[in-house]
Amino acid sequence: MNENITKRNDLLSTKVISGLESRNMTGYYAKDKEEALKIALSIIPENSTVTMGGAMSAVEIGLVDALKKGNYNFIDRNEMADKRAAMLAAYDADVFLSSANAMTEDGILVNIDGNANRVSAIAQGPKKVVFIVGMNKVCDDVDGAMKRARNVAAPINAQRFGLSTPCAKTGSCMNCKSPDTICCQFLITRFSKHADRIHVILVNDNLGF
Repeated sequence: MNENITKRNDLLSTKVISGLESRNMTGYYAKDKEEALKIALSIIPENSTVTMGGAMSAVEIGLVDALKKGNYNFIDRNEMADKRAAMLAAYDADVFLSSANAMTEDGILVNIDGNANRVSAIAQGPKKVVFIVGMNKVCDDVDGAMKRARNVAAPINAQRFGLSTPCAKTGSCMNCKSPDTICCQFLITRFSKHADRIHVILVNDNLGF
């Protein structure tokens, strides 16, 4: 990471973490992927039941591999024949891993989902939710975060899954009602009713989409 970008991220992370704390959420800042992994494992107790949505950022920092190799009950929906059962297991998990499609400088998390299993688990169910968020996803405000989620994250994910949506073909949101749309459910998390439930690890890196 360029030293000037790192300096900017170091400074901005302080504001983001303060915003998270004002919203009853816990924030952390990792200088790199390795530190992010250490922080995540310090939050997740051994023997925990852990599952996740489609969090590429958790994969990128090595967290998924560490959980599979460690003393954890990691439920990998990609390895289960019954995908619905895997999704439902998330609601009773000790820890749910996620990233954010975008978030604001004052700590609001923005997520868009197709099947809604990810956003519904973020909202309610798992005892703890751990977000892995690259600093590339921090936006000025909710409007900017929504634009990023719809015009950056959604088209890339649609292309990744081989979906036939207008955004997959144009690279930007067309506000479609395509049968393949993944913009079905929007979740804005502005406050956590329960202390110590939502943990956000900000990473000085470009992670996810």
